[in-house]
Amino acid sequence: MRLRHPSGTPLHLSYCTNVHPAEDLDGIVAQFDAYAVPIRTLLGAEVLGLGLWLAAPVAAALAADPALRARFRRELDVRGLEVVTLNGFPYRSFQDPVVKHAVYHPDWTTPRRLAYTLDLARVLADLLPDDAARGSVSTLPLAWREPWDAAMAERAACRLDQLAEGLAAVEAATGRTIRVGFEPEPGCVVESTAQAVTHLGGVDTDRLGLCLDLAHLACAWEHPADSVAALRAAGLPIVKVQLSAALQSEDPRALDAYAEPRFLHQTRNPGGGAADDLDEALREELPGPWRVHYHVPLHATPAPPLATTAPVLREALKELAGGPYPLCDHFDVETYTWGVLPPELRPRTPEQLAAGIASELDYARAELRDLGVKA
Repeated sequence: MRLRHPSGTPLHLSYCTNVHPAEDLDGIVAQFDAYAVPIRTLLGAEVLGLGLWLAAPVAAALAADPALRARFRRELDVRGLEVVTLNGFPYRSFQDPVVKHAVYHPDWTTPRRLAYTLDLARVLADLLPDDAARGSVSTLPLAWREPWDAAMAERAACRLDQLAEGLAAVEAATGRTIRVGFEPEPGCVVESTAQAVTHLGGVDTDRLGLCLDLAHLACAWEHPADSVAALRAAGLPIVKVQLSAALQSEDPRALDAYAEPRFLHQTRNPGGGAADDLDEALREELPGPWRVHYHVPLHATPAPPLATTAPVLREALKELAGGPYPLCDHFDVETYTWGVLPPELRPRTPEQLAAGIASELDYARAELRDLGVKA
């Protein structure tokens, strides 16, 4: 959806399609009709923004074929859909029965990650609305933290230099600016704001920066004002914000129903206690309170003692969009876990999932409206 900050700066609000499993063009277009168009109708929006996820094979096919990109752009246009941001974190198979650590491969030490990301940039340059200032692609925070050594760091730094050069070439060829945001996540080489400053210092900040996922920020028990100030002091731009909320509980036993086999649910407490997955935290009886990397619907109100980190989201939005000028213009709702919620909370039909995502977007729109942002 297209919004406008009180400064007059256009903002883009979208939902991320990595919640859907399609990994071929026909399947992706079918999900437009099953989900995106009904969501747009429920919201009464003239145009609905998609934070599009394209698996590596379909991204490569689109990047290699201008006619295919043009056809795909028409499929979006005729449905009242637009794309200013792509999610380039999962490489492929993101809705497989078991994902866990596989989502971090290939990482930024490899040429495959570089090639995939530049394919996405080439595709996005042709999908961008004509009046969009720029596009963004989010990606993983270099790699999972183990193994990681000086040689891997050097290879990753080389890939990031090549990425900046490739993005410059895309802009020279198309006239469209595409920026890539590295997304700090629990358990990765870049988990915290401080690690982002350490590991991404010296990158080309005209083209590279941060994707700030607000559930991840909350799981790090960071204060949004401090994190934003640190990034600004380091000169690292926030090129994209993922609107997400994590689970929180004073009583860890209440989280049993959320342990599941598909995704990794890193768990943290405010004292620095950490577990790489929820079942591990439960087994080891990590002291509470806990914040769990489990994206829950933004508008959800779990029964006590469960809660969500929506208050962190609201505080972050004040920092990012509440000032005289916004610090970011791409806001993407990213709840990819609808299909693994406890059975009684899980949508059973496409219509129910579309209604749930529409409610999340409406929630996000209302939070931004409270900050003076208008449709």
